[in-house]
Amino acid sequence: MHVDAGALADFARGCAVLGSGGGGPADVTLPVAGQAIEECGPVPVVAPAALPADAWVMPVGLVGSPAVAAERIGGRDEPARLRARFEELHDAPVAAVMSSEIGGLNGCLAVAWAARLGLPLLDADSMGRAFPRMDQNVLELAGLRPGPTVLADEHGHTVVVDDVDGAHLERFVRAAVAAFGGRAASTDYPLTAGQAARHAVTGSVTRALALGRGEGPEPLLTGKVSSVRRYAAEDADDATAVLLEGAGADAGRLVLVEARSEFVAALEDGTALAVVPDVIALVDVRTGWAVPVEEIRYGLRVALVTLPSAPVWYTQDGLRLAGPSAFGLPGLAPGPSRADRDPGGTP
Repeated sequence: MHVDAGALADFARGCAVLGSGGGGPADVTLPVAGQAIEECGPVPVVAPAALPADAWVMPVGLVGSPAVAAERIGGRDEPARLRARFEELHDAPVAAVMSSEIGGLNGCLAVAWAARLGLPLLDADSMGRAFPRMDQNVLELAGLRPGPTVLADEHGHTVVVDDVDGAHLERFVRAAVAAFGGRAASTDYPLTAGQAARHAVTGSVTRALALGRGEGPEPLLTGKVSSVRRYAAEDADDATAVLLEGAGADAGRLVLVEARSEFVAALEDGTALAVVPDVIALVDVRTGWAVPVEEIRYGLRVALVTLPSAPVWYTQDGLRLAGPSAFGLPGLAPGPSRADRDPGGTP
């Protein structure tokens, strides 16, 4: 399988859905990937098992503010600089690129960088969706080391963060990103193809393509955004409450969608329809694109879509790291059948 110019828009739409309202707008890096494919050719997509077990895989992504990333996409040299430092640190070549976060803008970014580097893209990622923190990934759950993590910008600056746990990685990287001006290219949680096969969320590229082609679940509700309230919650300064008013067959229904950086809960009459780590997306019915949290506005016509995440997120450790309590919603829990549903890719 390849990601070529014809498949790229579908892939980006699927990444937008898996962003669960976060991860940065996927259409920001769509043209970047398009230009890279035009200049360098389609990107082969391979399963981890197709590579030697000891071959090195380089996870890649942008970290920092999505708003800054939208204005500073970066240069062409960043992926080569990351690769050179990665290979220097591991004294071995990189065999493939993997998206650190399939949801949002990092999915297409991984395609662009794989094309620029002439490397295959692994049909896997570190989250299976988007989460706000670097340590909220399945490799952290598996006990893999976060470092050495390499950060780079378009001006030739690089920083290496090593000998830290996931929580400290998040703190150190955020501090470094501030010095970088709000965004940086990153490779973190380095791993081999064998480790990716055992621990990453496999099939995530394939899943994004399928979602973008319209092969997703039926919406839980279709209607309009009747109110948007931005407020400061105890756990976050950027909380958002979105009230959806059903239309057509859903007329008379009201669903409250709570958001932080991502959509984290959908409730109807006090009952949870979906709760993080479930993927929750509001899809613009006119364009077919999932709408980021920061772009939700009154009057928008949307379909509420929910999907299960990888089963590991519904384990005790997974819920502790990225479940409702991690987002200030300790009284809520995902539906009991979520972990048993096929997420389109398992770690």
